[in-house]
Amino acid sequence: MSVYTHLSDDQFTAFCQMFGVSFAKAIPITQGIKNSNWFIQTTEDEEGSYSYVFTLFEERPPEDIAKMATILNRLKDTLPVAAPLIKVESETDQHSPYVIHYENKAITLVPCLSGSHPKQTTPDMCHSMGAALATLHTVLQSLTPAEEYGVPLYPWHEVRDREIQFMPADEAKLMSDIWQNYDRLPLDTLPKGLCHLDMFADNTLWDLDKGKEQLTGLLDFTEVSVEHYVMDIAITINDFCTTWGNANDGESVNFDTEKMQAFLAGYQSQRSLTEAEQQALPIMLAMAAVTFWLLRLNVIYYNREQGRTGDSIMVKNPDLMKRLAAYHWSQVSV
Repeated sequence: MSVYTHLSDDQFTAFCQMFGVSFAKAIPITQGIKNSNWFIQTTEDEEGSYSYVFTLFEERPPEDIAKMATILNRLKDTLPVAAPLIKVESETDQHSPYVIHYENKAITLVPCLSGSHPKQTTPDMCHSMGAALATLHTVLQSLTPAEEYGVPLYPWHEVRDREIQFMPADEAKLMSDIWQNYDRLPLDTLPKGLCHLDMFADNTLWDLDKGKEQLTGLLDFTEVSVEHYVMDIAITINDFCTTWGNANDGESVNFDTEKMQAFLAGYQSQRSLTEAEQQALPIMLAMAAVTFWLLRLNVIYYNREQGRTGDSIMVKNPDLMKRLAAYHWSQVSV
C-alpha cells in the first residue's frame, strides 16, 4: 500500500493548478512504502498515459524535501533527473518554490521519466554511469555551503556496535578489520561534497530498446549527504559492477573488474581522481559494502521492533553485502 493520505479530485485539481498543470485523473502507485504517490494524467494526455508523478511525503519534513528539490533543479540541465516543477506563484510564496505544504507535509509534482530498470549491466553502461556520477559531483559543487543542502549522515557506527555483538567471530573480525583500516585512511585529504550515496542500478532508468544503452533517469535523491566522493564512487561501483545471484545459484556474488575499470574511465572523463582517492578506493569498496551490510541488518532490526511482517515487506539479503565486503577485503594489501 503506498497511499496513506487520501485526496479528493478537487484537491488534486487545486494542487496541480498551483504548478500550472491541468488535472484530469490520479492513479495510485502501489510500489512505494514511505510516501503517497500517484501518476497524474492531464487534460492533454491520452487515456492511459501520464505526464507527472505527484508525491506527498509522509515522513520527511518539508525542509528536507525543499533541499532535494533545489538539488534536482540544479542538476536538470546536465543529467536526466525528475526535477520538481516550480509553483506558478512561487515569488509570493514564503516556502520553497518547488514544494506545497499540506498538513505539515510536503507535496511535489515531477515529470515522468522514460526507460526501465536494468536487470544487468554492461561495461558501456558502467562507463556512462561513471560519467554521470562525476557530473553530479561537479555540478553540485555550486551549491554552497554544501552542508545546508545535504541531510546528516546516518550513524552507522551505532548500528555496528549493536549488531557486531551478535555476529559469529569471523564476521565480527571482518567488519572490525575493514572499519579500522577505513579509520586509518587520510580522510581529511579526500575531496568531499554532495553525494547521492544510493546510486544502485535500481535507482536508474535506461533505454535498452534495440541494443541501445542510454541512461534516461537518475532516481531517489532523498539521502543526498556531504561525504567523500570516493565513497559515493565505491557504493555505485559495488552494485553496477557486481552480478548478484539468487537462491537458485546459491546467492553468489561476482564482482567484475572490467566493469569497474569502465566505470572509473567514465568517471575520470568528467572529473579526475586525486592520487589519495585512487589509493583509498580499495578500502572504500570494502567499507561501502560494510555500510550496506549494516543497512540491511538495520532494516531487519526495525521491521522486527515494529512488528512489520508479511509478503509486503521487502528485505534484501545482508549476506550478499557481507560476501562482497569479504571479496574486497581479500584484494586489499594491508
